[in-house]
Amino acid sequence: MPSWADLSSSALLPHFKMLWGFHRDSQTGEFTGRLAGKNIVDWLGANFWGASLRDIHPPHIFPESHHFLSKIVTMPAAGRSSGRLFKVGDKAILGERIALPLAADGVTGDGVLGASAYDCPPLSGPIEVIHENMEWYAITA
Repeated sequence: MPSWADLSSSALLPHFKMLWGFHRDSQTGEFTGRLAGKNIVDWLGANFWGASLRDIHPPHIFPESHHFLSKIVTMPAAGRSSGRLFKVGDKAILGERIALPLAADGVTGDGVLGASAYDCPPLSGPIEVIHENMEWYAITA
């Protein structure tokens, strides 16, 4: 698996607005924000970088998000979801999300690089992540 260092900034640049990423602490299993494209920053602000997943999501959303990211790094697998990606108040935001594992040593997953593609009118309020229509693709050597 690639590591953060293997990713080319020039290759990612055209897609940067929809990218996001997390680092996983192998000792605690906790995730912290590592990469936030413009779409993430617009909603969550600059506080994503270095923030705990637990601090990013409300308590009722955290377990599902943690499970989603954990499955990507431990299986390892690529995850894809489509349909409702987020909810802001009672407004559902439709789109597509992919998430891929990263590994500093090339083997043991310790990060997730993701992209979320959606069109969203300006909205404010609490955001809830939705993992709908999940598909998993195991990554094998």
